[in-house]
Amino acid sequence: MSQGLYNLDEFKDNCGFGLVAHIHGEASHRLLQQAIQALTCMTHRGALAADGKTGDGCGLMLQKPDRFFRQLIKEQEGIELAEQYAVGSIMLSQCDSDSAKARKIFEESMAREALPMVA
Repeated sequence: MSQGLYNLDEFKDNCGFGLVAHIHGEASHRLLQQAIQALTCMTHRGALAADGKTGDGCGLMLQKPDRFFRQLIKEQEGIELAEQYAVGSIMLSQCDSDSAKARKIFEESMAREALPMVA
């Protein structure tokens, strides 16, 4: 039955998600493999664009490897991380001038919030 601009037979009211976790919080390669398998089932909901190559950011959320990050930043930057810290990833333009402009805006925003940044 058609109603409005869509066909109710094709309408889905949400995307859904997959959750794979160990009940006691134990990490394992098997869990990661299961999560990757679940992710491959998300292409039906638009996680794969029409070009068959790009997606909408569908991905995995994993527990932050705290000990690894602390050791790495201490070795590479000589910094002791605070008890609470964040790790982020920013996608910048491939155009050098646009990328530099975006980086400057981001760095200024972080500084206004008194958030140190290590790149």
